[in-house]
Amino acid sequence: MILIADSGSSKTDWRVIDTKGEIAQYRGTGFNPNYQTAAEMMIDLQDNFLLELRDKVDTVYYYGAGCVSAKNRAQVEEALRSLYRHAEINVDHDLMAAARATCGHEPGIACILGTGSNSCDYDGEFIIDKRPAPGYILGDEGGGAYIGRKFLSDFIHEEMPKKIREKVLDKFSLSNEEIIAQVYQKPFPGRYMASFCRFITENKSEPYCYMLYYNAFQDFFKKHVMKYEGYKKKKVNFVGSIAFYNSDILRNAAYDVDIQVNLVIESPIAGLTLYHQELL
Repeated sequence: MILIADSGSSKTDWRVIDTKGEIAQYRGTGFNPNYQTAAEMMIDLQDNFLLELRDKVDTVYYYGAGCVSAKNRAQVEEALRSLYRHAEINVDHDLMAAARATCGHEPGIACILGTGSNSCDYDGEFIIDKRPAPGYILGDEGGGAYIGRKFLSDFIHEEMPKKIREKVLDKFSLSNEEIIAQVYQKPFPGRYMASFCRFITENKSEPYCYMLYYNAFQDFFKKHVMKYEGYKKKKVNFVGSIAFYNSDILRNAAYDVDIQVNLVIESPIAGLTLYHQELL
């Protein structure tokens, strides 16, 4: 039995492929070893769906945010090993998940636009180039935390349209004090900032909300896609909720800078399932 995980900072999609080829799926909490210890991840893994598989799983393929360094991959493996003691455990980063899910065995540029953002140039088998991804404070252009941070800053400084501000107050009862506490004093500020993207998407017919996404996507293209050699001739693929639910704006922003957007999917888990089924 194979267990596949695609984990971001906000959620994890799990797929199980049994010996008959039947597939089961589950969505649980997200993990990120940049912000969590192995012990903290072990606690979050105590989920009935995962516990029931404890003695059945032979191989784990885990793709996750923050799993670039050997140290972070070891942390995640330690957490998974606490549950699946006798399984072969493979930990890779979310960029490889995006590349395998969208490009398969073909070359292309794979991008992630979810809570955070990242990208890579993929030759059909290996990642041959990638851009730095320093997180929600120093990076994450085009991601939910980046967009939410701008949105909350505009709210604090009263630089968003009055109509939008009134909607925000009505829906969230926000205050400057609450925002400061959530961002600087409580865990997972990136998730908190990204949580406002649902509201922004619901109101993207408003020019202010549309431009929040458009400008953020342009920032992502400049920091990531446009730095890959020959990017104008390559198919550019996206995974992540921010890209998926705002693909109309994403494609418009890409067209304006001569970028070929190919596939845009919400989650790579389906593509990863097909990829690993082919290897069985």
